Amino acid sequence: MAGVLEGLKVLEMGHVVAAPAAGATLADWGAEVIKIEPLTGEMARGLGHPITPEEIAWTESPDYVNGYFQFLNRGKKGLALDLRTASGQEIISKLVAWAHIFFSNYEVKTLAKLGMDYETLRRVNPRLVYGVLTGYGTTGPDKDERGFDYSAAWARSGLMYMIGEPGSIPAPQRGGVIDRVTGAHMVGGLLAALYRANATGEAQKVEFSLYHTGVWTMAEDVQVALMGGEPQRHDRTMARNPLWNSYKTGDGQWFWAAMLQPDLSWGSFCRSLAHPEWEDDPRFNTLENRFWNRQELIRLIDEVLSTRTMAEWEAIFRANNVIYGRVRSPQEVVEDPQALANDFFVSLRHPARPDVKVTMTPVKFVEQPADVRSCAPEVGQHTEEVLLTLDYDWEDIARFKEEGAIL
Repeated sequence: MAGVLEGLKVLEMGHVVAAPAAGATLADWGAEVIKIEPLTGEMARGLGHPITPEEIAWTESPDYVNGYFQFLNRGKKGLALDLRTASGQEIISKLVAWAHIFFSNYEVKTLAKLGMDYETLRRVNPRLVYGVLTGYGTTGPDKDERGFDYSAAWARSGLMYMIGEPGSIPAPQRGGVIDRVTGAHMVGGLLAALYRANATGEAQKVEFSLYHTGVWTMAEDVQVALMGGEPQRHDRTMARNPLWNSYKTGDGQWFWAAMLQPDLSWGSFCRSLAHPEWEDDPRFNTLENRFWNRQELIRLIDEVLSTRTMAEWEAIFRANNVIYGRVRSPQEVVEDPQALANDFFVSLRHPARPDVKVTMTPVKFVEQPADVRSCAPEVGQHTEEVLLTLDYDWEDIARFKEEGAIL
């Protein structure tokens, strides 16, 4: 079945995570995405270099698959091109004229050096949507600074500062978290610009930055600072709302109590803990009273929760309509019946590992479902196929190879 973006022609000149994540999303949704790489392949192909004997043995096994690269680049066609050559520039011009959207997260100065800047490409295609992702934005004192999401987003935006208990060491994120959030914003911005380009017949430029995405993601605390306040790091022993806090059960499992309307939830929570008398206890019977007595209340809740296992408490919480979320490991997530029932994971269709799955984009189109149509391309895997569709012939392709413009 055709995807919702069938007929959309996209050029992705992306590397590592953020831009490739946007390209993977567009590909899942039905767009034809051509991934443009240098002849040596993009940066992410070389990440995770094996060091230990176990890692080396794993990566050299016949069924080894670089799962993360596959996740970010599934469904795309791969074209390897040396844009420093005259033939490479000729080929890219034809591709830009063919495309609806071009986007990249290469450095702005690199794009300009390669003739891939907005002003150059819009002369080739006056209706082109052009997207560029930077670390810190295209203006300001740090516009030329390089940055990955760890540095430009996680650290710079306030996220690293606010995560963790007061006084704790700044916590690293899991790989690519803000990159993937940025990729989602890129998809929305590029498609909005395409809507405008189709309405006006004029090219559109869209700029994104990891730093801005990090600040947007952190907006709840940033807004407090904008209003002159001081955001507070979470201390579970001093939680302002003890019904919005982390707790551990008797078998060492953690969950998050998630009751944002605590007065409405207080009675059912008390009954679930088998302490209905707490509901009217003057120390705890209102939000304000629970705040002033929060240390004592959290201590009491901890004591009660230590008497049963997570499974036992889950049954009780569900019977009493308590809003909570169990803290799960990735191994538990990939086996979660709820995730499986909603098709979170789909086949990669990789010839070396037919059993390998990847996470699906979290948007469900009911009438035209998204799909992972193929695994990630090898470097330049579809170069000849793409060039033939641009009306080059085999003699042209042989000449390009001799000149070193393609593999």
